Amino acid sequence: MLDESVIKIIEETSEAIEQRYEIEMEALGMEGDHIHLLCGGHPKLSIGKIVQVFKSLTAREIFRRRPGVKKELWGGEFWSDGYYAATVGERGNWATVEKYVVQQGTPKEKLKQYRFFK
Repeated sequence: MLDESVIKIIEETSEAIEQRYEIEMEALGMEGDHIHLLCGGHPKLSIGKIVQVFKSLTAREIFRRRPGVKKELWGGEFWSDGYYAATVGERGNWATVEKYVVQQGTPKEKLKQYRFFK
């Protein structure tokens, strides 16, 4: 489960990643045990590389600042090996995707009902 201190570390580390790499963090949404990330990267960066950078640097910072977290995890790994990635083209509905990502973790009863598909 992502508690507030871990979420803060992830947010702060994301800002550092943005400054160090050619990755623009657009939106970050967290829900229970997973994260939704909307970002843009330089074309020379593959999606896999962006995921690798994000996962490795956030996990390292979480373990550095909250060493007890590693002991609580099965196998001592913060992130699972897998991920799901999708792209949003310049003609895609970026605002809809961004709204979806930002609303992660918001109780369903507090959300307005949005239609994503016509």
